[in-house]
Amino acid sequence: MEEIFYIIEKKIKDSGYLESVDGEEIYNEICDEIEDKENGSYIFMSKKDDDTFFEYKVDLMDENFNLSYIIINTKDKKYHIDFDN
Repeated sequence: MEEIFYIIEKKIKDSGYLESVDGEEIYNEICDEIEDKENGSYIFMSKKDDDTFFEYKVDLMDENFNLSYIIINTKDKKYHIDFDN
């Protein structure tokens, strides 16, 4: 699991987003949101502070999920992190 957390953190950092992020926290937040949901595609929003929110696109399947992208919206800029490429 540590590798997954690292990949999330690295891809976000590589996007140019300079604030600290916790891959495990993001992963757990997604798991909490998809619990008891039916298979399909979902977009979740998570407010981090007054000026920043994260948008997650998640494809949910029987036994797992795919984090397709994260868009980090700040007051000054949007960071698009694509996990499908």
